[in-house]
Amino acid sequence: MRNHLLFILTVFILFTGCNLQYAEEQPKVKLGIEVLLEDHLQGLEGKRVGLLMNPTSRVNGVHMVDTLMNSGVNVTALFAAEHGFRGQSGAGEVIEDGIDQETGLPVFSLYGSSKKPTAEMLEYVDVILFDLPDMGVRFYTYSATMGLVMEALAENDKELWILDRPNPLGGEYVAGWILQEEYKSFVGFYPTPVIYGMTMGELAQMAVGEGWLELEQIPNYRIIKTAGWQRDMIWPETGLEWIAPSPNLPTFEHAFAYAGTVIFEGTNLSEGRGTENPFLMIGSPDLNFSGSELDSIQEKHSVRIDSVTFEPRSIPGKALSPKLEGELCYGFHLSFPEGYSKTDPLKLGLALLEFNRDHTDDFEIKPFANNLFGIDLKTIIENKAGLPSWEDEVASFKKKRADYLLY
Repeated sequence: MRNHLLFILTVFILFTGCNLQYAEEQPKVKLGIEVLLEDHLQGLEGKRVGLLMNPTSRVNGVHMVDTLMNSGVNVTALFAAEHGFRGQSGAGEVIEDGIDQETGLPVFSLYGSSKKPTAEMLEYVDVILFDLPDMGVRFYTYSATMGLVMEALAENDKELWILDRPNPLGGEYVAGWILQEEYKSFVGFYPTPVIYGMTMGELAQMAVGEGWLELEQIPNYRIIKTAGWQRDMIWPETGLEWIAPSPNLPTFEHAFAYAGTVIFEGTNLSEGRGTENPFLMIGSPDLNFSGSELDSIQEKHSVRIDSVTFEPRSIPGKALSPKLEGELCYGFHLSFPEGYSKTDPLKLGLALLEFNRDHTDDFEIKPFANNLFGIDLKTIIENKAGLPSWEDEVASFKKKRADYLLY
Protein backbone atom coordinates (compact mmCIF):
# COMPACT_ATOMS: atom_id res chain seq x y z
CA MET A 1 0.00 0.00 0.00
CA ARG A 2 2.82 2.41 0.90
CA ASN A 3 4.58 1.80 -2.41
CA HIS A 4 1.27 2.27 -4.22
CA LEU A 5 0.75 5.67 -2.53
CA LEU A 6 4.32 6.74 -3.36
CA PHE A 7 3.70 5.80 -7.00
CA ILE A 8 0.50 7.88 -7.13
CA LEU A 9 2.26 10.82 -5.46
CA THR A 10 5.14 10.65 -7.94
CA VAL A 11 2.79 10.58 -10.90
CA PHE A 12 0.86 13.54 -9.44
CA ILE A 13 4.03 15.60 -9.02
CA LEU A 14 5.25 14.79 -12.51
CA PHE A 15 1.84 15.56 -14.02
CA THR A 16 1.36 18.86 -12.23
CA GLY A 17 4.96 19.80 -12.93
CA CYS A 18 4.40 19.25 -16.62
CA ASN A 19 1.22 21.29 -16.44
CA LEU A 20 3.04 24.13 -14.72
CA GLN A 21 5.74 24.05 -17.37
CA TYR A 22 3.09 24.04 -20.09
CA ALA A 23 1.35 27.01 -18.48
CA GLU A 24 4.61 28.91 -18.35
CA GLU A 25 5.08 28.39 -22.08
CA GLN A 26 1.71 29.95 -22.94
CA PRO A 27 1.64 33.52 -24.28
CA LYS A 28 2.05 36.04 -21.51
CA VAL A 29 0.36 38.78 -23.50
CA LYS A 30 -3.00 39.19 -25.21
CA LEU A 31 -3.23 41.41 -28.26
CA GLY A 32 -5.87 44.11 -28.49
CA ILE A 33 -7.72 42.01 -31.06
CA GLU A 34 -8.05 39.20 -28.50
CA VAL A 35 -9.30 41.59 -25.83
CA LEU A 36 -11.80 42.96 -28.34
CA LEU A 37 -13.22 39.51 -28.98
CA GLU A 38 -13.45 38.73 -25.28
CA ASP A 39 -14.84 41.99 -23.91
CA HIS A 40 -15.94 44.55 -26.51
CA LEU A 41 -17.85 43.00 -29.41
CA GLN A 42 -21.15 44.29 -28.03
CA GLY A 43 -19.94 47.82 -28.74
CA LEU A 44 -20.03 47.06 -32.47
CA GLU A 45 -23.69 46.05 -32.57
CA GLY A 46 -25.68 48.00 -35.13
CA LYS A 47 -22.54 49.53 -36.70
CA ARG A 48 -21.06 49.18 -40.16
CA VAL A 49 -17.49 48.12 -39.50
CA GLY A 50 -14.41 48.69 -41.64
CA LEU A 51 -11.18 46.82 -41.02
CA LEU A 52 -7.70 48.28 -41.48
CA MET A 53 -5.60 45.18 -40.92
CA ASN A 54 -2.99 42.90 -42.48
CA PRO A 55 -1.96 39.21 -42.19
CA THR A 56 -0.85 39.60 -38.57
CA SER A 57 -4.48 40.17 -37.50
CA ARG A 58 -5.04 36.59 -36.45
CA VAL A 59 -6.37 34.83 -33.38
CA ASN A 60 -5.77 31.07 -33.13
CA GLY A 61 -4.61 31.07 -36.74
CA VAL A 62 -7.82 32.62 -38.09
CA HIS A 63 -7.84 36.07 -39.68
CA MET A 64 -9.94 38.64 -37.84
CA VAL A 65 -12.11 39.37 -40.87
CA ASP A 66 -13.37 35.79 -40.76
CA THR A 67 -13.69 35.70 -36.97
CA LEU A 68 -15.66 38.94 -36.85
CA MET A 69 -17.98 38.03 -39.68
CA ASN A 70 -18.61 34.62 -38.11
CA SER A 71 -19.40 36.43 -34.85
CA GLY A 72 -22.13 38.45 -36.52
CA VAL A 73 -20.21 41.73 -36.83
CA ASN A 74 -21.38 43.72 -39.86
CA VAL A 75 -18.08 44.09 -41.71
CA THR A 76 -18.73 46.29 -44.74
CA ALA A 77 -15.31 47.35 -46.06
CA LEU A 78 -11.61 46.55 -45.89
CA PHE A 79 -8.75 49.07 -46.01
CA ALA A 80 -5.25 48.24 -47.23
CA ALA A 81 -2.08 49.98 -46.06
CA GLU A 82 1.39 49.28 -47.49
CA HIS A 83 1.81 45.59 -48.48
CA GLY A 84 -1.96 45.11 -48.80
CA PHE A 85 -4.75 43.71 -46.62
CA ARG A 86 -3.58 40.14 -47.24
CA GLY A 87 0.11 41.12 -47.30
CA GLN A 88 0.58 40.22 -50.93
CA SER A 89 2.65 43.25 -52.02
CA GLY A 90 6.30 44.13 -51.54
CA ALA A 91 7.72 47.32 -50.07
CA GLY A 92 6.72 50.43 -51.99
CA GLU A 93 4.42 48.58 -54.41
CA VAL A 94 1.29 50.59 -55.20
CA ILE A 95 -1.91 49.03 -53.83
CA GLU A 96 -5.04 49.28 -55.98
CA ASP A 97 -8.68 49.37 -54.89
CA GLY A 98 -10.41 46.07 -55.50
CA ILE A 99 -12.50 43.22 -54.14
CA ASP A 100 -11.25 40.78 -51.51
CA GLN A 101 -11.50 37.39 -53.18
CA GLU A 102 -12.17 35.50 -49.95
CA THR A 103 -15.00 37.66 -48.59
CA GLY A 104 -16.27 39.64 -51.58
CA LEU A 105 -15.86 42.87 -49.60
CA PRO A 106 -14.57 46.07 -51.21
CA VAL A 107 -10.93 46.87 -50.49
CA PHE A 108 -9.90 50.52 -50.43
CA SER A 109 -6.24 51.32 -50.90
CA LEU A 110 -4.45 53.63 -48.50
CA TYR A 111 -1.17 53.11 -50.33
CA GLY A 112 -1.91 54.27 -53.83
CA SER A 113 -3.16 57.55 -55.28
CA SER A 114 -4.36 58.47 -51.79
CA LYS A 115 -2.83 57.51 -48.47
CA LYS A 116 -5.71 59.06 -46.54
CA PRO A 117 -9.28 57.69 -46.58
CA THR A 118 -11.61 59.78 -48.72
CA ALA A 119 -15.15 60.74 -47.84
CA GLU A 120 -16.37 58.32 -50.52
CA MET A 121 -14.52 55.42 -48.89
CA LEU A 122 -15.92 56.28 -45.48
CA GLU A 123 -19.52 56.24 -46.70
CA TYR A 124 -19.36 52.47 -46.24
CA VAL A 125 -18.53 52.51 -42.51
CA ASP A 126 -19.43 53.93 -39.12
CA VAL A 127 -16.29 52.69 -37.37
CA ILE A 128 -12.87 51.43 -38.43
CA LEU A 129 -11.02 48.79 -36.44
CA PHE A 130 -7.31 49.54 -36.76
CA ASP A 131 -4.94 46.64 -36.19
CA LEU A 132 -1.63 47.21 -37.94
CA PRO A 133 1.61 46.10 -36.29
CA ASP A 134 4.19 48.77 -35.57
CA MET A 135 7.91 47.99 -35.45
CA GLY A 136 8.66 50.76 -32.96
CA VAL A 137 10.59 52.78 -35.54
CA ARG A 138 9.53 56.08 -37.06
CA PHE A 139 10.10 55.05 -40.67
CA TYR A 140 7.70 52.06 -40.60
CA THR A 141 4.74 53.47 -42.51
CA TYR A 142 1.82 52.03 -40.55
CA SER A 143 2.06 54.73 -37.90
CA ALA A 144 1.76 57.41 -40.60
CA THR A 145 -1.28 55.59 -41.98
CA MET A 146 -2.83 55.69 -38.50
CA GLY A 147 -2.38 59.47 -38.31
CA LEU A 148 -3.98 60.08 -41.70
CA VAL A 149 -6.89 57.79 -40.80
CA MET A 150 -7.46 59.75 -37.58
CA GLU A 151 -7.57 62.98 -39.56
CA ALA A 152 -10.04 61.56 -42.09
CA LEU A 153 -12.36 60.07 -39.48
CA ALA A 154 -12.43 63.34 -37.55
CA GLU A 155 -13.34 65.20 -40.74
CA ASN A 156 -16.15 62.78 -41.50
CA ASP A 157 -17.53 62.16 -38.00
CA LYS A 158 -16.57 58.49 -37.98
CA GLU A 159 -15.18 56.39 -35.16
CA LEU A 160 -11.80 54.65 -34.79
CA TRP A 161 -10.93 51.73 -32.53
CA ILE A 162 -7.19 51.14 -32.18
CA LEU A 163 -6.54 47.51 -31.26
CA ASP A 164 -3.23 47.92 -29.49
CA ARG A 165 -0.18 45.68 -29.71
CA PRO A 166 3.14 45.42 -27.86
CA ASN A 167 6.02 47.42 -29.26
CA PRO A 168 8.35 44.66 -30.57
CA LEU A 169 11.44 46.59 -29.41
CA GLY A 170 9.93 47.19 -25.97
CA GLY A 171 8.66 50.33 -24.33
CA GLU A 172 11.91 51.45 -22.72
CA TYR A 173 14.26 51.58 -25.72
CA VAL A 174 14.24 55.14 -27.08
CA ALA A 175 17.02 56.30 -29.40
CA GLY A 176 17.88 58.55 -32.31
CA TRP A 177 17.36 62.12 -33.36
CA ILE A 178 14.03 63.92 -33.28
CA LEU A 179 12.67 64.31 -36.80
CA GLN A 180 13.47 67.75 -38.22
CA GLU A 181 10.51 69.35 -39.98
CA GLU A 182 12.25 69.64 -43.35
CA TYR A 183 12.58 65.85 -43.52
CA LYS A 184 8.95 65.05 -42.72
CA SER A 185 7.56 62.42 -45.11
CA PHE A 186 5.55 59.22 -45.10
CA VAL A 187 8.63 57.48 -43.58
CA GLY A 188 8.97 60.25 -41.00
CA PHE A 189 5.55 61.48 -39.95
CA TYR A 190 5.94 62.48 -36.30
CA PRO A 191 8.54 64.56 -34.42
CA THR A 192 9.74 61.62 -32.35
CA PRO A 193 13.13 59.98 -32.00
CA VAL A 194 13.90 57.32 -34.61
CA ILE A 195 12.97 54.69 -31.99
CA TYR A 196 10.31 55.93 -29.58
CA GLY A 197 9.34 53.04 -27.29
CA MET A 198 5.57 53.48 -27.57
CA THR A 199 2.66 51.38 -28.76
CA MET A 200 0.35 52.55 -31.55
CA GLY A 201 -2.28 53.50 -28.98
CA GLU A 202 0.19 55.57 -27.01
CA LEU A 203 1.50 57.21 -30.17
CA ALA A 204 -2.06 58.06 -31.24
CA GLN A 205 -2.74 59.75 -27.91
CA MET A 206 0.48 61.74 -28.16
CA ALA A 207 -0.17 62.76 -31.77
CA VAL A 208 -3.55 64.19 -30.76
CA GLY A 209 -2.37 65.70 -27.49
CA GLU A 210 0.70 67.37 -28.96
CA GLY A 211 -1.05 68.72 -32.05
CA TRP A 212 0.91 66.68 -34.57
CA LEU A 213 -2.14 66.02 -36.74
CA GLU A 214 -4.20 68.38 -38.87
CA LEU A 215 -7.42 68.32 -36.87
CA GLU A 216 -10.34 70.70 -36.65
CA GLN A 217 -11.89 68.57 -33.92
CA ILE A 218 -10.72 65.80 -31.61
CA PRO A 219 -11.14 62.40 -33.29
CA ASN A 220 -13.68 59.99 -31.87
CA TYR A 221 -11.37 57.14 -31.00
CA ARG A 222 -10.81 54.53 -28.35
CA ILE A 223 -7.93 52.21 -27.58
CA ILE A 224 -8.40 48.53 -26.79
CA LYS A 225 -5.31 47.82 -24.72
CA THR A 226 -3.21 44.69 -24.77
CA ALA A 227 -3.31 42.60 -21.62
CA GLY A 228 -0.21 41.47 -19.77
CA TRP A 229 2.41 43.50 -21.64
CA GLN A 230 5.06 45.31 -19.61
CA ARG A 231 7.29 48.03 -20.99
CA ASP A 232 10.51 46.09 -20.54
CA MET A 233 9.28 43.20 -22.71
CA ILE A 234 10.62 42.84 -26.24
CA TRP A 235 8.70 40.58 -28.61
CA PRO A 236 10.35 37.21 -27.78
CA GLU A 237 9.43 37.76 -24.13
CA THR A 238 5.70 38.16 -24.84
CA GLY A 239 5.18 34.51 -25.74
CA LEU A 240 3.35 35.61 -28.88
CA GLU A 241 3.89 34.08 -32.31
CA TRP A 242 5.82 36.23 -34.77
CA ILE A 243 3.79 36.66 -37.96
CA ALA A 244 5.66 38.59 -40.63
CA PRO A 245 4.27 42.18 -40.50
CA SER A 246 5.62 42.78 -44.00
CA PRO A 247 7.33 40.49 -46.52
CA ASN A 248 10.90 41.50 -45.68
CA LEU A 249 10.61 41.04 -41.92
CA PRO A 250 10.04 37.27 -41.63
CA THR A 251 11.43 36.97 -38.07
CA PHE A 252 11.98 39.19 -35.06
CA GLU A 253 15.72 39.01 -35.72
CA HIS A 254 15.19 40.68 -39.09
CA ALA A 255 12.99 43.36 -37.49
CA PHE A 256 15.54 43.98 -34.74
CA ALA A 257 18.36 44.54 -37.24
CA TYR A 258 16.03 46.59 -39.48
CA ALA A 259 15.87 49.30 -36.80
CA GLY A 260 19.44 50.21 -37.75
CA THR A 261 20.34 48.62 -41.09
CA VAL A 262 17.35 50.22 -42.84
CA ILE A 263 19.70 53.16 -43.35
CA PHE A 264 21.29 51.22 -46.21
CA GLU A 265 18.10 51.86 -48.18
CA GLY A 266 19.50 55.39 -48.36
CA THR A 267 22.77 54.26 -49.96
CA ASN A 268 23.90 52.52 -53.14
CA LEU A 269 24.64 49.33 -51.19
CA SER A 270 22.22 46.44 -50.98
CA GLU A 271 20.32 46.14 -47.70
CA GLY A 272 19.64 42.50 -48.53
CA ARG A 273 16.32 42.92 -50.33
CA GLY A 274 16.04 40.22 -52.94
CA THR A 275 17.56 37.63 -50.59
CA GLU A 276 16.18 35.47 -47.80
CA ASN A 277 17.74 37.72 -45.19
CA PRO A 278 16.91 41.39 -45.86
CA PHE A 279 18.43 43.79 -43.33
CA LEU A 280 20.62 41.00 -41.95
CA MET A 281 22.82 41.09 -45.07
CA ILE A 282 24.58 44.19 -46.39
CA GLY A 283 26.85 44.30 -49.39
CA SER A 284 28.07 45.76 -52.65
CA PRO A 285 30.14 44.68 -55.67
CA ASP A 286 32.68 47.32 -54.55
CA LEU A 287 32.89 46.51 -50.82
CA ASN A 288 36.47 45.58 -49.94
CA PHE A 289 37.39 44.45 -46.44
CA SER A 290 38.79 41.62 -44.37
CA GLY A 291 36.75 39.94 -41.68
CA SER A 292 39.11 41.00 -38.93
CA GLU A 293 38.38 44.67 -39.62
CA LEU A 294 34.90 44.15 -38.19
CA ASP A 295 36.14 42.72 -34.88
CA SER A 296 35.76 45.97 -32.98
CA ILE A 297 32.16 46.40 -34.17
CA GLN A 298 31.33 42.82 -33.19
CA GLU A 299 32.73 43.31 -29.70
CA LYS A 300 31.27 46.77 -29.09
CA HIS A 301 27.76 45.92 -30.31
CA SER A 302 27.49 42.26 -29.22
CA VAL A 303 26.79 41.04 -32.73
CA ARG A 304 28.26 38.31 -34.88
CA ILE A 305 29.33 39.40 -38.36
CA ASP A 306 30.16 36.79 -40.99
CA SER A 307 31.54 37.53 -44.45
CA VAL A 308 29.18 36.47 -47.27
CA THR A 309 28.58 36.86 -50.96
CA PHE A 310 25.07 37.15 -52.33
CA GLU A 311 23.18 38.10 -55.48
CA PRO A 312 19.90 40.03 -55.08
CA ARG A 313 17.11 38.69 -57.25
CA SER A 314 13.54 39.70 -57.96
CA ILE A 315 11.09 37.96 -55.62
CA PRO A 316 7.39 38.61 -56.43
CA GLY A 317 5.48 39.94 -53.44
CA LYS A 318 8.69 40.59 -51.58
CA ALA A 319 11.27 42.46 -53.65
CA LEU A 320 10.55 43.43 -57.25
CA SER A 321 13.65 44.77 -59.01
CA PRO A 322 15.80 45.04 -55.87
CA LYS A 323 18.86 47.21 -55.74
CA LEU A 324 21.91 45.61 -57.46
CA GLU A 325 19.71 42.87 -58.91
CA GLY A 326 21.78 40.13 -60.53
CA GLU A 327 25.10 41.54 -59.31
CA LEU A 328 27.47 39.60 -57.08
CA CYS A 329 27.75 41.46 -53.79
CA TYR A 330 30.47 41.11 -51.19
CA GLY A 331 29.33 41.84 -47.70
CA PHE A 332 28.38 40.47 -44.34
CA HIS A 333 25.63 38.71 -42.46
CA LEU A 334 24.48 39.74 -38.96
CA SER A 335 23.29 37.49 -36.16
CA PHE A 336 22.78 37.88 -32.42
CA PRO A 337 23.96 34.68 -30.68
CA GLU A 338 24.14 36.48 -27.31
CA GLY A 339 20.54 37.65 -27.56
CA TYR A 340 19.33 41.21 -27.99
CA SER A 341 19.75 42.88 -24.62
CA LYS A 342 23.32 44.06 -25.19
CA THR A 343 22.80 45.50 -28.67
CA ASP A 344 21.51 48.92 -29.65
CA PRO A 345 20.45 48.24 -33.26
CA LEU A 346 20.36 51.91 -34.22
CA LYS A 347 23.96 52.47 -33.10
CA LEU A 348 24.95 49.23 -34.81
CA GLY A 349 23.43 50.41 -38.09
CA LEU A 350 25.29 53.70 -37.92
CA ALA A 351 28.59 51.96 -37.12
CA LEU A 352 28.13 49.73 -40.15
CA LEU A 353 27.23 52.74 -42.29
CA GLU A 354 30.51 54.45 -41.39
CA PHE A 355 32.42 51.22 -41.96
CA ASN A 356 30.94 50.76 -45.43
CA ARG A 357 31.62 54.39 -46.31
CA ASP A 358 35.29 53.76 -45.59
CA HIS A 359 35.52 50.40 -47.39
CA THR A 360 33.36 50.82 -50.50
CA ASP A 361 35.13 52.23 -53.54
CA ASP A 362 32.04 53.86 -55.02
CA PHE A 363 30.09 54.62 -51.83
CA GLU A 364 27.09 56.93 -52.14
CA ILE A 365 24.64 58.10 -49.50
CA LYS A 366 21.41 59.53 -50.84
CA PRO A 367 19.00 62.24 -49.59
CA PHE A 368 16.54 59.48 -48.63
CA ALA A 369 18.83 58.68 -45.69
CA ASN A 370 17.87 62.07 -44.23
CA ASN A 371 14.17 61.14 -44.41
CA LEU A 372 14.84 57.84 -42.68
CA PHE A 373 16.82 59.19 -39.74
CA GLY A 374 15.41 62.72 -39.64
CA ILE A 375 18.55 64.87 -39.85
CA ASP A 376 21.05 65.83 -42.56
CA LEU A 377 22.86 62.54 -42.18
CA LYS A 378 24.05 62.67 -45.80
CA THR A 379 26.25 65.70 -45.21
CA ILE A 380 27.57 64.31 -41.90
CA ILE A 381 28.60 61.00 -43.45
CA GLU A 382 30.06 62.54 -46.60
CA ASN A 383 32.16 64.99 -44.55
CA LYS A 384 33.21 62.24 -42.13
CA ALA A 385 32.03 64.43 -39.29
CA GLY A 386 31.22 63.09 -35.86
CA LEU A 387 27.62 61.95 -35.34
CA PRO A 388 25.77 64.36 -33.03
CA SER A 389 24.50 63.05 -29.72
CA TRP A 390 20.78 62.43 -29.29
CA GLU A 391 20.82 62.05 -25.51
CA ASP A 392 19.26 65.46 -24.71
CA GLU A 393 16.60 65.06 -27.39
CA VAL A 394 15.68 61.60 -26.10
CA ALA A 395 15.52 62.80 -22.48
CA SER A 396 13.21 65.67 -23.45
CA PHE A 397 10.99 63.38 -25.49
CA LYS A 398 10.71 60.76 -22.74
CA LYS A 399 9.60 63.45 -20.30
CA LYS A 400 6.95 64.68 -22.75
CA ARG A 401 5.65 61.22 -23.66
CA ALA A 402 5.07 60.27 -20.00
CA ASP A 403 1.57 61.79 -20.06
CA TYR A 404 0.49 59.47 -22.86
CA LEU A 405 1.76 56.07 -21.72
CA LEU A 406 -0.83 53.35 -21.17
CA TYR A 407 1.38 50.63 -19.72
